[in-house]
Amino acid sequence: MAGTTAYAAVEAVTIKSDETLIVSGAAGGVGGIVVQLAKNLGANVIGIASEHNHEWLQGHGITPVSYEGDIRANIEKALGGKKADTFIDTSGKGYVELAINMGIPADRINTIIDFEAVEKYKVKAAGSAAAANAEVLGKLVEMIAGGELEIPIAKTYPLPAIKEAFTELEKRHTHGKIVLLP
Repeated sequence: MAGTTAYAAVEAVTIKSDETLIVSGAAGGVGGIVVQLAKNLGANVIGIASEHNHEWLQGHGITPVSYEGDIRANIEKALGGKKADTFIDTSGKGYVELAINMGIPADRINTIIDFEAVEKYKVKAAGSAAAANAEVLGKLVEMIAGGELEIPIAKTYPLPAIKEAFTELEKRHTHGKIVLLP
């Protein structure tokens, strides 16, 4: 689901080569895929994430920005006087409003989580349902097999430890996927 959600989000904002995309939750389960897909399309990508994920983002050609402090100032510093073209919100927390206030057109903003902002600002909310099909899954598998897309595994748990796995997942600071082993 994370892959199809990310794919749909990227498609929804019609990213073109050399455009600048900002992604909130850029190292999360969906955001980590979004940034890679956008980079593969030739976009300049700014990823909002916690400091401990910045090295991973940089390793994938993404400009990391901390969500601590003045987020808008952090983003504007990363933009270096340029304007962002599009925004994908994978974490909520007022990022859609931030994107609108930065002058990004509503039709170039997609959120997978802030449905109140969808109603208020008329931004897009494309997610997994828009891309959950065999064709998209095939494309994602080809990208993984070809080394164009990395799906980090944060941690594995034996199936009897499912409660611990969900506790980790609920922290919402996991970089990568949590895998249950039989």
